[in-house]
Amino acid sequence: MRTTIKIGVALAAVAALAGCGASSGDSKEPLAVVSGAASKPGTLLDAPFNKPQLTLTDTHGKPYDLVKETAGRPVLLFFGYTHCPDVCPTTMSDLAIAKSRMSKPDQEKLRVVFVSTDPARDTPQRLGSWLAAQDKDFIGLTGDFGTIQKAAKSVGVGIEKPVTEKDGSITVTHGAEVLAFWPKDDKGHVLYMSGTTSDEFAADLPKLIRSEAP
Repeated sequence: MRTTIKIGVALAAVAALAGCGASSGDSKEPLAVVSGAASKPGTLLDAPFNKPQLTLTDTHGKPYDLVKETAGRPVLLFFGYTHCPDVCPTTMSDLAIAKSRMSKPDQEKLRVVFVSTDPARDTPQRLGSWLAAQDKDFIGLTGDFGTIQKAAKSVGVGIEKPVTEKDGSITVTHGAEVLAFWPKDDKGHVLYMSGTTSDEFAADLPKLIRSEAP
């Protein structure tokens, strides 16, 4: 279930872009379109990513320093937004299910971090209530879009500024990858593409907790 490749920021940035149309939560909203998804989950990176130097606002309205707060802990990092009709809630649900299958001690070690790609609409309050529906311990961060985009680019995730369409709907284009950071060195060693299932995450998480390749 592992693919070992050499991947750079420029390649990863376009590897999986999800274009999500969102307006008022209508069921007729278009599904996200994801291109370039890998056939298997758990891509082991030859050149691990450094954790982004990123300080944003958490769901309690307080500053959250990603590097400082998650140092020495296994981290799953995802960039998305709460109005997303499919990819984001599905991914977070799969992560919540996978986490629930872990031992309690391992659950307490894991940090799942969701960074908003639509910060103008994703207030701390909205982000908090949306994530709590999946797992009350998931960490949600929002703030300046430029800061978020720069951080995403540093780990090979492409995101674009939300666009308001003529009909008033808003399209948010963002990478659909989940990056796994090992606790032993705080580096992103494993990349999961969109479509990774809860079973696949559940199979890999115990190894990621121990800084082992899946």
